[in-house]
Amino acid sequence: MANKSAEILCIGTEILMGNIVNTNATYIARGLANLGINVYHQSVVGDNPERLRDSLRLAFSRADIVITTGGLGPTYDDLSKETIAGYFGRQLVLDPESLEKIEGYFRRSGRQMTENNKKQAYMPKDCTIFENKNGTAPGCAIEQDGKIAILLPGPPREMGPMFEHCVLPYLSRFQDTVLVSRNLHFFGIGESALEARLYGLMTGSTNPTVAPYAKTGEVMLRVTASVRREEDAPALIEPVIGQIKELAGEYLYGIDVGDLQTAAVRALTQKGLHAATAESCTGGLVSKRLTEVDGASRVFECGVCSYSCEMKEQLLGVRHETLAHFGAVSRECAREMAAGVRRLSGADIGVAVTGNAGPKASEEKPVGLVYVAVDSGRCREVLELQISREDDDAREYIRTIASSHALHLLLKAANEY
Repeated sequence: MANKSAEILCIGTEILMGNIVNTNATYIARGLANLGINVYHQSVVGDNPERLRDSLRLAFSRADIVITTGGLGPTYDDLSKETIAGYFGRQLVLDPESLEKIEGYFRRSGRQMTENNKKQAYMPKDCTIFENKNGTAPGCAIEQDGKIAILLPGPPREMGPMFEHCVLPYLSRFQDTVLVSRNLHFFGIGESALEARLYGLMTGSTNPTVAPYAKTGEVMLRVTASVRREEDAPALIEPVIGQIKELAGEYLYGIDVGDLQTAAVRALTQKGLHAATAESCTGGLVSKRLTEVDGASRVFECGVCSYSCEMKEQLLGVRHETLAHFGAVSRECAREMAAGVRRLSGADIGVAVTGNAGPKASEEKPVGLVYVAVDSGRCREVLELQISREDDDAREYIRTIASSHALHLLLKAANEY
């Protein structure tokens, strides 16, 4: 199936109306990419049989595999299975094993099974049935005339496990190649500037490919190789990673680390170090991001949200003279905040953020002026940032970018040990 393509068709009026976010398409697309199956289109259609049939016809006109989510429930408007079975000219027949599992699900949950739940045990004739271990609606696959329809439940907690444990093995039997990727994470350089450095490599590489993905305040490069066996991938990928490091290695903060906070926690853990944060304009966002990472409790001492000048003085020991002469939004204040939280906590590294996230200028300091400082036994550094943005999300954007710089400075300090 090396040249096969798939389309993701999510069914549900609630998605069209914006009542829920369509996370299923993202999840499925990533899984298909890992199998080497190309996805060129994604669609959403409401709970309407006629429009669903039209969407199926369009999807199968441009893809070999159509994966649907939603519409497998027990109620009158859950018509995905009936409509798709009809599209293939298949009857729905009662599957005794599916019925038994649905009945067992209700017994275990202590709930009364209603008659309409029996509808979920009717499956397209001669289909491959996928067991739902997290709900009542089984999934299935229909193969006919070189086309494959895969029907999955809509709730992500049901769809995800079924896709992982049933659909991926089902599709892998058709594959003669797999895709293996490494993700390179960059900070301090924009997507266009990174592309300018790597343009020849990105346009000249076919296997592996090099593709950029912009994130808020940073860039990720995905290096992907198509191979027959996963163990063959490093021989293709590693030389390309080496070239990327030569061209832009000073901005590379990690490979396959996920994000800045994960990279920082890993570095602290590997070095046996502890960190503490002091925040003003970010309001605890740096410590929030750190504590999202599993294992942060072993390396993170405390976070102090010292929003007022009084708390900067009383908790962190920022000198009154510093605040009077330079203000809370200043290089000097950030430096003393980092040193103060390190002293207060006994941590190896203290990181501080102070600035003006808006919406109005304060202390005659413009919106977007932020200072980020680090204090450790190996380094003391203060960054001055001018984070300019004028829209409704400017305040949150400034806070997010400032927190990313703080995490990057923490990572840098940890790596210097």
